[in-house]
Amino acid sequence: MEDEDRNVQSDQAEPVWKSPVKVRDAALVVLATIATVFFIDWAEAILLPLVVAVLVSYALDPLVSAFGRLRIPRAIGAGIVILSLIALAAAASIPLQREAMAMLDKIPLAAKQIERIRAQTPVGGEEDLLEKAEKAVKEIESTAKKNDEEDSDPGVTPVRIVDDSFNLRNYLMRGSSAALLLFSQLFSVVFLVFFMLSIGKLYRRKVIRLSGPSFQRMRNAARLMNDFHHQVRQFLFVMLVGALFVGIATWLAFLAIGVEEAGLWGVAAGIASGIPYLGPFLVFIGVCLAAFLQFGTVDMVLVVGLVSLVITSIQGYLMTPWMTSHVSSLNTVSIFIGLLFWGWIWGPIGLIVATPILMIVKSLCDHVVDLRPVGELLGK
Repeated sequence: MEDEDRNVQSDQAEPVWKSPVKVRDAALVVLATIATVFFIDWAEAILLPLVVAVLVSYALDPLVSAFGRLRIPRAIGAGIVILSLIALAAAASIPLQREAMAMLDKIPLAAKQIERIRAQTPVGGEEDLLEKAEKAVKEIESTAKKNDEEDSDPGVTPVRIVDDSFNLRNYLMRGSSAALLLFSQLFSVVFLVFFMLSIGKLYRRKVIRLSGPSFQRMRNAARLMNDFHHQVRQFLFVMLVGALFVGIATWLAFLAIGVEEAGLWGVAAGIASGIPYLGPFLVFIGVCLAAFLQFGTVDMVLVVGLVSLVITSIQGYLMTPWMTSHVSSLNTVSIFIGLLFWGWIWGPIGLIVATPILMIVKSLCDHVVDLRPVGELLGK
């Protein structure tokens, strides 16, 4: 009996983690990770168009494959798909431009309305935080002016440093360079998407050929590439369908309710649906504020906000899980960390491509034995 107790105590005292931790290997992994992060940030101008082109080509591949089943060459099918999308975007930009200009014209009126509501709100005879901050700034400025006047000698002319005036030419030059960079990146993305859709399975065949020489290794590589391609393509295509659903449903619902600039809100909601959790929340805040400024009643704010939540909930909790039932999914923590990381690295575009990149990493890790722990951490 005592021997059994000793065995139980020895089993309980035995450490759970027995594998030795190799400090050198861990340090190399940390240094490689830091170098990779710096490289991604430094090569943004090249990597960002490349990543966007890869994701877009994956999403549009089913459409080009449909043309291929009709015995239409892939290059012609890719050209038809890309030109159709460009024509559709150009046709939709005309009314959207008018709505965007109308919304920009309403910003000063909205600011005046908010200021009027703030002035009419009783504060119980006490100053709010903003008014106290304004008074403090004014007192600091007046005190600084008095000290400058006291310190200056009577016979010496005080010198005041004045900032340079607004230079329109420099502002236009900076704006034109940014616009030229954006146009060149869009141009690069369009051509990269066309080339990637035209070559089809060329690179997959090359990877399979390089995995040889044994037939078993080539067969395993072919199975891995097909499964990886299928999962990523299905995931991206579902995201595209979900964005179209959210955008069209939001546009039609807001038209029925009478919300102004319904088309612009539909485009914003469709794009934001690609950003999990954060995108629908920002759209919800925006439409509630727009409804309050337009209608001025709490009831309409609740109606417009509820309609937005219902549409995004159908897309996020019913439509997407049903269409991606056979695709490995990500957990909430990994998605949120991915949004923070890629948003920090690449800004707003990083927020949009964060989830597809995580999905690609997760699918790749699930098929590589040494990387399966990483895939387990990312998955549900």
